[in-house]
Amino acid sequence: MTVGPHPPMAIYEVFQQAREGDPMTHVGSLNAPDDELALQYARDVFSRRYEALRLWVVPRASVQTIDDLDLLRPPFDRSYRRPDGYNVVPKLRAIKARVAGTQQEAEVAG
Repeated sequence: MTVGPHPPMAIYEVFQQAREGDPMTHVGSLNAPDDELALQYARDVFSRRYEALRLWVVPRASVQTIDDLDLLRPPFDRSYRRPDGYNVVPKLRAIKARVAGTQQEAEVAG
């Protein structure tokens, strides 16, 4: 019996969602010769004990990287677009101090 050449293996990244509403998290990588076997391997390895509600299996070659600092850190202040929200407290304090200063100047002059 002769054994032919092995099919080329690709690396796949696996993401898992444990419960409904949870984010997808990276749980590991695997090697597989094709997409169909990658799905089976991912199910067998990462959800054999029903740990996952959902799996994403993505060929590593399809993952795109952004490492350009100009794109990741734009030069303008866009802190209001951050997912944790915009902090208005320092701005409100500055406005209150300005208003208080204006009122004191008016009292002194009047």
